[in-house]
Amino acid sequence: MRFPVLSFVATGLVAPTVLAAELSVTVEIPRLTVAEYHRPYVAIWLERKGQSGVTNLAVWYDVKVKDGEGTKWLKDMRQWWRRTGRELQMPMDGITGATRAPGAHTLQFAEGTAPLGALPAGNYELVVEAAREVGGRELLRLPLQWPPKAPVSADAQGDHELGRIQLQLKP
Repeated sequence: MRFPVLSFVATGLVAPTVLAAELSVTVEIPRLTVAEYHRPYVAIWLERKGQSGVTNLAVWYDVKVKDGEGTKWLKDMRQWWRRTGRELQMPMDGITGATRAPGAHTLQFAEGTAPLGALPAGNYELVVEAAREVGGRELLRLPLQWPPKAPVSADAQGDHELGRIQLQLKP
């Protein structure tokens, strides 16, 4: 349920606005001690149960490689590539970005704004997939219901290419 909130505008009038549901994802990239380290490519998306209806939230890859060569290795994120990646034209405004250094990285999304837009109500899974050159691949899933009826927190722990993934939902 959404409750109206009073907000003040420059005219001094009070106008009701509606609070939108929020989704926050924190992705931890672990610091690995290996001979040849490359930052992982990471894809973050929502999909309906049954692995359909993909909504891309973020794709981190090497965007600065000459002549778009960074896109060459996107297919190493196999699940994301099969679901939606091969159909996309890169880069995607507001979705794609550079690879991230080790550490925790938080992304926040609000209902009604890109990339969530008007995401239909239903059961989904947040999926995070990472692939690293001269490294491995890892995929983590967290179930969620959208829009949330109450605040929800969930997390999953990766084994090698991903650290802790945290999901927070607010109605």
